[in-house]
Amino acid sequence: MNTVHRFKRSFLAAGAALLLGTFTTGTALAADVKERTIKLPIVNQLDHPQGLGAQKFADLMSAKSGGKLKVKIFPGGTLGGEQQVASAMQGGTVEASMMAPAQLVGMIKEFVLLDFPFAFATEREADLVLDGPVGKKLLDMMPAKGLVGLAYMEQGYRSITNSKRPIQKMEDIQGLKIRTILNPLYIDMLNALGANAVPMPFPELYTAMESKAVDGQENPYATAEASKFYEVQKYMSNTRHIYNPQMLLVSKKFWDGLSADEKKIVQDSAFEARDYQRKVAREMSEKSRQELIKHGMLINDVAPAELQRMRDKVKPVVDKYAAQVGEPLVKAFQAELEKARVAAK
Repeated sequence: MNTVHRFKRSFLAAGAALLLGTFTTGTALAADVKERTIKLPIVNQLDHPQGLGAQKFADLMSAKSGGKLKVKIFPGGTLGGEQQVASAMQGGTVEASMMAPAQLVGMIKEFVLLDFPFAFATEREADLVLDGPVGKKLLDMMPAKGLVGLAYMEQGYRSITNSKRPIQKMEDIQGLKIRTILNPLYIDMLNALGANAVPMPFPELYTAMESKAVDGQENPYATAEASKFYEVQKYMSNTRHIYNPQMLLVSKKFWDGLSADEKKIVQDSAFEARDYQRKVAREMSEKSRQELIKHGMLINDVAPAELQRMRDKVKPVVDKYAAQVGEPLVKAFQAELEKARVAAK
């Protein structure tokens, strides 16, 4: 074999080795990633920001694992409400889900910090706090309860809809039967504002509004639009009383069974999906508002002075739950919030 042929063979071999190395590090060695099907139920539909975030996570998992880690999404609450899904995850029969941290305060009381009414003035403030030390501290509390938090996404600002009247001032809330989530702070907050809070799982909500069992509910624009609440609700008032993050989480039993390479794929996919989902959620919020108006819903903004009256009215509720969380964590949260406000300007 002459020198030219030897050089060609060496060059081709080196190229093949380089290509193989790129492939194996870009996905993962076959021995490190097993074929897995991961059930991921959500209460919203696939065209909701929650569904889009779940789909992005599924696509990234497949791409990064060479198709071995398959995420099967169950939208529309087909596997139950968030509380039921969280229990199934603790038991290991469901591998993953997305839900608001507010749904988990029954098992991790500290998550109530993120539900303090009127806490986050902007989404940017929320990002900085959630992705910072306090957000991580809260995630670190989850494994003890059989869950692993991967990343905070976005659900958005909650506002009140109802079938009776627009809310122009705080007194307009008086006597309205408002569905809320199964979370004591939400119940206390609405009752403090003069409503009759009615906690119930999300999959039951549309029928409850249709039958007039409740007068209304409180959720972001995108949820109201994706769930077609305009069919059973006439008014939406832009109270923006609570900012809701979403959390992408997995069962600890599932997580503990993963290899190191599989865990890296799952975590990397979660972070990438988070960044995508937040962007999409914010773009969709105004679009959803316009769609609700197009379908006949009457949407009104609430004057800043009235929002301040609401904030003052619910302060005893915030103080009550701050005491339950404990002063050190509340102070850390408030300090991070102040830093975020400065950085977000």
